[in-house]
Amino acid sequence: MSKSLTFEEAIAYTENLFKATSSDRELQQAIADLVSTDNGARGFFVFYLTNTIADRPTQPVIQALQDVPAPSAELLVKNLAMSTAMAIAHRRNQNETLALSSQQVSDRTANLIQLLNLSEVKRIADLMQHSAQSGEGEYANFLTKWGYDSEQRAAIASVTSL
Repeated sequence: MSKSLTFEEAIAYTENLFKATSSDRELQQAIADLVSTDNGARGFFVFYLTNTIADRPTQPVIQALQDVPAPSAELLVKNLAMSTAMAIAHRRNQNETLALSSQQVSDRTANLIQLLNLSEVKRIADLMQHSAQSGEGEYANFLTKWGYDSEQRAAIASVTSL
């Protein structure tokens, strides 16, 4: 696999990876290689967490993410925050279908975070929680960039209390 995959190519690569029949070891290595880059990790999580395959994470997925915790740790926490906030936004817009999809991604992300049990995820979640509660800190700009209001920030603070 090329280290220079675009975000879109990484999504397609991930989809093909899960369609192909390969050994657990080959799958684990391919995922580890993929998530070792920013675009690869972003593409992996976009495909993985929006599909039912993430309802029951397998050992190769868990092991690959544990073996290569960066940049996945930060992406998982950001994904948890964003999907939680989007579920609220969709409900406000009376779009329950999209709200349920966002909540499903949030639930899948929370489950994966729990299974991974990575100290780096916990550290980043603590920083995100602090920023959501105080409006200050390392993730304050991230929360402001996406325009999250007080209700969304409270939900993010709650969901990131790992």
